[in-house]
Order: sequence, then structure tokens, then C-alpha cells
Amino acid sequence: MVTFIADIKPELAGQEVVLRGWVSNLRFSGPIAFLNLRDGSGYMQVVAEKAKLSDKIWTDLEALNLESSLEITAKVSIHPKKADECELQLSDLKVVHINKAEYPISNKEHGVDFLLDNRHLWLRSKRQWAIQRVRNTIINATYEFFKANRFIKIDAPILTPNSCEDTTELFELEYFDLGKAYLSQSGQLYIEAAMFAHNRVFDFGPVFRAEKSKTRRHLIEFWMMDAEMAFVEHDENMDWQEKLIKFVVKSVLENNSADLLVLERDVKPLENVVNKDFARIHYSEAVKQLQKLGSDIKDGEDFGADDETMLTNSYDVPIFVDRYPAAIKSFYMPEDPNMPGYVLGNDLLAPEGYGEVIGGSQRIADYDLLKAKIEAHNYNMKDWQWYLDLRQYGSVPHSGFGYGLERLVSWICHLDHVRETIPFPRLLNRINP
Repeated sequence: MVTFIADIKPELAGQEVVLRGWVSNLRFSGPIAFLNLRDGSGYMQVVAEKAKLSDKIWTDLEALNLESSLEITAKVSIHPKKADECELQLSDLKVVHINKAEYPISNKEHGVDFLLDNRHLWLRSKRQWAIQRVRNTIINATYEFFKANRFIKIDAPILTPNSCEDTTELFELEYFDLGKAYLSQSGQLYIEAAMFAHNRVFDFGPVFRAEKSKTRRHLIEFWMMDAEMAFVEHDENMDWQEKLIKFVVKSVLENNSADLLVLERDVKPLENVVNKDFARIHYSEAVKQLQKLGSDIKDGEDFGADDETMLTNSYDVPIFVDRYPAAIKSFYMPEDPNMPGYVLGNDLLAPEGYGEVIGGSQRIADYDLLKAKIEAHNYNMKDWQWYLDLRQYGSVPHSGFGYGLERLVSWICHLDHVRETIPFPRLLNRINP
């Protein structure tokens, strides 16, 4: 029976196992060969002694090159220098495929453009392997959290009939005889409709922004999670966001310790996320702090990436910045009755300079107020009647939030650029492979 590397533990010492995988490294030291095998679940050293193998097996071993595929039979042994780790003693080898050409990505430094051109192969490298495993944990933890808290998943459409809030950042296409359609930049409005049916809902899927940006935080295609909750107001909405992020980070610490080690990720900042309360500051207080730190931001202006970096470097936990000026936030956010001109909304900024990972707010529940907001923005009322209907039939106070998966991965893995967080990044100047 075939075994996975991840299942090989010290208690299996002395037992024979069969594995299938690929050569990630191979070196010879006289009559001994050291083969580093990867099988998707992990990496393990395989020791081959010429004296204990047939001539054919040794010849096959010598013919292997980087990323050749094979099946091996080997005995599990304790690593001579690491008592809590195993290695394998080769007894048999079956070659599945030997590469006819030299593998393009060798064990040396390569430029980013070269690696992105070969993204289909770069994904096999140990660092990229670790990043995608962390991403997978974040996705699974999100589903687990919502299931445990009685949310159900709702699939929002990718094609939408109107441009919502900003046509310049959307991809436009012709939709048969019905006119223009757009690739979605958020599923939020649609799952608000589902919230009235199910109380607590979330979606998770790809979204698209045609924003012409080349910053380290931007992708053209990325994955968003949106959640909506009935009978939840602003402060409780932030509580939900904090609980979710704590749960996700805790799951990564518990399930991806080896991956974080590969990434050389200092886990202390992540432990702070789990063990400490998040900071909560009003927008105006954040502006004052930024001005003291040297930013030229003025009251009423939105934060830039540099402002977020500056602010989050001053904290060792995520920061809720709430009650932004209504003029710089979305039309569906209600104003705070105690602070006119400021909305009941928040951004959650990740520490260590990473900035915004969540945006959330209470939603306007009053039909007439929402209608007035739509009219004030000169939106086509016909496009928005269905959204207004939600406030006409059984309206309740409700709130929601969304996170960008790639920004979460970038922060948790402590990456320099968001392009490594997604298997095949779509950037302003790149759509291949």
C-alpha cells in the first residue's frame, strides 16, 4: 500500500513503506546517494547504499534528474541527527518518468519575471508549496468557523448587470442582446438578499478589479469572502471579524508549523493575534496618530498604503479603524447618530505594516434613507430597485464584512508581494501562464 510522507512517523521505524513522488534534489557521495523526495504531502531524505542495491537500481538512480517521477520501496529509520524525524533506506526503485530536458528552475537564484513566466513549475518549489498549504488552511478554517456559527454558504454571481459603485474598476463585456455586463468585484449585495432568507450567510469566490495598479498589495483577479448577518449592529460586527481572524490564525499555527518554518515566519506576531485583544480606534484618532508619525494626511482623507503601513507598524495586534467620514465610504453605510458625517463602518488593518485585510460596516436598513443615498450618487434607480426591496419587505438592522484572501495569506506568511499568494497571479502586465 502506498504511503504519504506526511504519515511517516518515528513509531514506524523498521517498517517498509512504498512512496510515489518526485526528485527535489539528488547528490552522490561515492557509493552512497542522498535523494530528497517530495510527494505533495511533504519532503523526506532517502538514503541509497550501492552495496545493498542491484546494479540496475543503482544505474536507474544515477539516471534520475531534478523532478523525475518515481516509486520507491524503503525502510523507515530515525534520522541520525534529529531524533524526532525520519529518513528512508532505499531497497527498490521504479522509474515513472525521467525528464529529457534540464528542469528550468534549478537550485539557484532566479529573477521574479523568470519565475512568474514559469509559474506552472515554480509552484513545485518548497517555499511556494508552503504558501499554498497555508492558503488552504485559511480557506478551510473560514468554512469551519462559519459552519460552527450557523452561517450557510451562498454563491453570488460573477456576472452582474450593473457597475455598482465604480465603473472604472470593472471589466465590461457584452451580454448577448441585454447590453453590458460586468465581472463582479464583490458578492456582498447579493448575499445581503440571501441573508433575509437565512439570517447568517457568507460567500467565497473570485472577484475582479480593473484597477491599473502595480503595488505589492494588488491583483487583478483575487478571492473574496463576504459575510452578512441579520440583527447585528456595528460593534457586534467588529466582534465577529475579530473572532474569525483569531480562529483562522490559530488554525494556521496549529496546522502549518512546518510550513511557517520553511517560510522563516516569526510566529510571535501571530501568537499575539490569538492571545491579545485587537485595538479599536476611531478614524479621527488614527489621523492624529498618523500626523504625529509624520504623515501629511488631513482629516477627511482616506488612508493610503503608506499610512496603513505606518500605523500598523505602531501596533503588535490588528487594528480596527472605524467611523470613517461618510464622504469616503460606500453609500449603503449608515451614519453614526452620535457622530453625524461619520459612518458605522470599519477597516481591519493587519500589523507588521500589512494594512487592510477586512472592510465591514452596518448596512442602511431604512428604505427612504437608502433611496435618498442612491439618488444622491446619481445611480440608475431601476438597477437598484431589487436592493431597495430588501428594505421594503421585513427590513432589520444588519451588518457584514469581507476579507481578501490573498491579503490574509500575504500577512500570515509575511510575504513581500501578494503575487505569491495565489497559484496563478493576474497582474496589470501579466496574464500568462
